Amino acid sequence: MKILVTGVNGQLGHDVMNELARRGQTALGSDITPAYAGVSDGSSVATLPYRPMDITDPAQVRALLTAEKPEAVIHCAAWTNVDGAEDPANAGKVMAINAGGTRNIAEVCRELDCAMMYISTDYVFDGQGTEPWQPDCRDYKPLNVYGQSKLEGEKAVSGLLEKYFIVRIAWVFGLSGKNFIRTMLKAGSSRDSVRVVTDQIGTPTYTFDLARLLCDMIETEKYGYYHATNEGGFISWYDFTCEIYRQAGLKTAVVPVTTAEYGASVAARPFNSRLDKSKLRAAGFTPLPDWRDAVARYLKEIEGEWR
Repeated sequence: MKILVTGVNGQLGHDVMNELARRGQTALGSDITPAYAGVSDGSSVATLPYRPMDITDPAQVRALLTAEKPEAVIHCAAWTNVDGAEDPANAGKVMAINAGGTRNIAEVCRELDCAMMYISTDYVFDGQGTEPWQPDCRDYKPLNVYGQSKLEGEKAVSGLLEKYFIVRIAWVFGLSGKNFIRTMLKAGSSRDSVRVVTDQIGTPTYTFDLARLLCDMIETEKYGYYHATNEGGFISWYDFTCEIYRQAGLKTAVVPVTTAEYGASVAARPFNSRLDKSKLRAAGFTPLPDWRDAVARYLKEIEGEWR
């Protein structure tokens, strides 16, 4: 199966490419840079075929997809700087990437009868209440520009295609790029205490584990909307930090605060990022491991960065 992966310089795209290589699939990576510019960790991704593509340029998208004729596209490329998206100077670019770029890919996938997987986010919801969000829920009320841009991407995919997966994830961490764990390790290594919010609830997602699931899914025709995070229940960012420090052996004090007390974010964040994942099991997919186990494996992967 020939699969094009966008955004391979990022955390998820990197791991998806490696997982496809492990399975013996024909994987083609793409990103905006002239050559692969992701993490150099000795894995397969740096040696796999790579084609530069600016997803905001319809002509580039059409040229690459029609030349390569993939059977499926796993679309990981996105603007993910949530606070940066709130800057009016960036608003057009954010929409061009997350909404317009996604539409450009979906339009060509429709012409090629090619399946498409779009990676979305819990931020398409307003984050109110305490009930887990269902994958087929359409009660969209994004709180910020990033969430709105990802929602527009969802609408483009579902409106243009029949053969699509829309997979919403949350609280992502992986080997390539910045993430919450790296930020907390850096803070914990240089401070006596850190303040972390307790009233935003969700579950972390390790891209290494998610990549396995996404590849399981793309090899089927069980199309539709899904939610995917690691197992282990719902937690706060405070709980997450406490476990990171426990496993890392850091004695840094973790001070619980409310979002209002923390007050540092530019973009509004959802309080309720609980995602219901029961549809995965119902479709026969194997859930991701417990998030605590994922943290342990990830800390071992990046041990040289913080010890």
